[in-house]
Amino acid sequence: MPRGTSDTVDGARRNGVRVDSTRDAPVGRSVAIAGEGLTIEVAPHRCFACGALNEHGIHLELHVDGDRCWTELALPERFQGWDGIAHGGVICTILDEVMAWSLAATDNWGLTARMAVEFKRPVQLGVPIRGEGWVSATRRRLVDTAGRIVDPATGDVLATATATYVAAGAERKRELQARYRFRLTSNDGRAATGDTAAGANPG
Repeated sequence: MPRGTSDTVDGARRNGVRVDSTRDAPVGRSVAIAGEGLTIEVAPHRCFACGALNEHGIHLELHVDGDRCWTELALPERFQGWDGIAHGGVICTILDEVMAWSLAATDNWGLTARMAVEFKRPVQLGVPIRGEGWVSATRRRLVDTAGRIVDPATGDVLATATATYVAAGAERKRELQARYRFRLTSNDGRAATGDTAAGANPG
């Protein structure tokens, strides 16, 4: 779970969201950047993949380390395709999210331009999986990424993906930064080099 987000309500963790126990309303979310001593803080939003306010969403907890992003979860039955198997569109969503968040190290906000997915094995519902994404190349405002879904118990690769993201221009990035209130903070809670926008495709 990301640092600084361990509060609970009724004994249940709210997917990386600090909850005001008096109002039972999400008030913030943070994503840890391992190895750099920094944390990305973001306001609650309705992204289907990572948004705290979307009651029908996946509620991914995303961790960023340099130009790599990862998440671990077990998909519940509401994301079923064929009996007992996760819907392929949900797998694509997880891959898109971890690849998009891998742009954080380059201070980019990315919109998905193209994406290709190869399904290797069925993803079983209720079984832990790990989604990983990383930057493979940067070309001006285009960022190429790769990603995969793996079974963390066996190391088996369940799906792979590649994608290209178009980085937002400076003005649009400032608008998104204000909307989602992204900022980088150090472990002691102080702002690190100002309110720098860092993140991708937050929906």
